[in-house]
Amino acid sequence: MKFYLSVDMEGITGLVDDSFIDAGKRHYERGQEMMTKEANHVIEAAFGSGCTSVTVNDSHSKMNNLLFEKLHPEAKLISGDVKPFSMVQALDSTYEGMGMIGYHARAGTSGTMSHSMFHNVRNFYINDQVVGELGMNAYVAGYFGVPVLLVAGDDRAVLEAEQLIPNVTTAVVKETISRSSALLISPQKTEMILREQTEKAFKNRRNVEPLVPPGDVVLRIEFTNYGQAEWASLMPGVEIEKETTVNYQAKNMLEAYQAMLVMTELASRTTFS
Repeated sequence: MKFYLSVDMEGITGLVDDSFIDAGKRHYERGQEMMTKEANHVIEAAFGSGCTSVTVNDSHSKMNNLLFEKLHPEAKLISGDVKPFSMVQALDSTYEGMGMIGYHARAGTSGTMSHSMFHNVRNFYINDQVVGELGMNAYVAGYFGVPVLLVAGDDRAVLEAEQLIPNVTTAVVKETISRSSALLISPQKTEMILREQTEKAFKNRRNVEPLVPPGDVVLRIEFTNYGQAEWASLMPGVEIEKETTVNYQAKNMLEAYQAMLVMTELASRTTFS
């Protein structure tokens, strides 16, 4: 069985603010160590549950955070930026399951370091379904017929996953107090939780259906100000729908995902001077 593991950083245990996830700040190296250890717990449990291949995609910021030399020797790592499909790069129908660890809640909701890709985004919509990074990635997996078996992160990310993906197995590794504080679980306890829940996810995999996206995909992005919507609307096919919201009629979920990446990058050029 081939397993795909997307690893973000904000939802790793012990990481509570941007000093752990920003390469220029003081706790970043500690964040890298904890991120790599959590990935290894899941990888080892996946191999122990019958996986023959595990591909890991570093899915945070510049996507070169995982310590390659300390990663499980049998895992393959996708590292670096720019990747055409970002957090789901190289995911395809040959995989029989996907995991998401280190994940956080979407923008506009409570959760430790909650956001959606960039801080210029209030909401993503696939047709009428509001989603964050978790949902966008799950829909790409569903496009390929791949079920999301495991989601790990803070309690708010886990709740989001459970509301979106029926029967998904989840692992709470910290509980939200505010957007920059959390009730933490020890690394030793976190290891036990991640291993147990990964094993449970593989036992439960027949009960999880892929999150199949609609065939006629309309991507809508609500930004935080009009200038961001203006920049996003420079992409051909994008219309400003209502003040800060743009829409794009996509051919399929893959095109919608790449359109999201382009529009959010364009919107990040907005200045306030």
